[in-house]
Amino acid sequence: MGWLERNIVEPGKLPLLLALVAFVLTFVITRVITRLIRAGKGPFGNISSGGVHVHHVVPGVILTLVGGFGAVAGGQHGFGSCLAAVIFGIGAGLVLDEFALVLHLADVYWTPDGRKSVEMVVLTASLVGLLLIGFSPLGVNDLTEDQQQNRAAVLANVLVNFGFALIALFKGKVRMAVLGVIVPLVALVAAVRLARPASPWAKRFYRNRPRARAKSGLRAYHHDRRWVGPRRTFQDWIGGAPDPEPARALERR
Repeated sequence: MGWLERNIVEPGKLPLLLALVAFVLTFVITRVITRLIRAGKGPFGNISSGGVHVHHVVPGVILTLVGGFGAVAGGQHGFGSCLAAVIFGIGAGLVLDEFALVLHLADVYWTPDGRKSVEMVVLTASLVGLLLIGFSPLGVNDLTEDQQQNRAAVLANVLVNFGFALIALFKGKVRMAVLGVIVPLVALVAAVRLARPASPWAKRFYRNRPRARAKSGLRAYHHDRRWVGPRRTFQDWIGGAPDPEPARALERR
């Protein structure tokens, strides 16, 4: 309890913790319900109004707005700010669960394009978790000299690692950049390896280096071929496998 009070409550991170828990739980519960609806099991069903299917991104946007404005008005402490954080987390979970729908402006929930929603949820939860577990060097009172030095060292390491993550992002390695923010060694490895052929780094630094461009393209091809299967399996395990192409073609007729 002392750790929670010192590193979560005192720096004002309790609303962030509640928002993250609400966000993850909402996503998990929503995916369970949509899977049951898809399988025709349980008491759940799609919501329609006037013949229009109401996607859960709609109440998600409303809850996100209510929770967001409530959090701004409530500050970092108090019951109001915690309630607003929970509402915001629920709304964000509903919205990002249908991120692919917003991106493509089409109902791609059970298609391969729908995997983007799962990626966005994992990305968001990872970044928020990083903010949460990162010990804030500010906002905590009565630190000893050793604690101040330790936190200064941690902050310096975080900044350096964040620089490596930015380089990885510039090299077109989005997933490794995000993971590298949490795991320092990943960011370093991604930063020193060749950039992906279509990345801003490759366009800027490989423009007059044909051998580097060719090697970058070959390495990206082998990497994608090796990891596309496990990545899809992981995404299907979290969000559900997409419908087969013939089934979707029949539904569109």
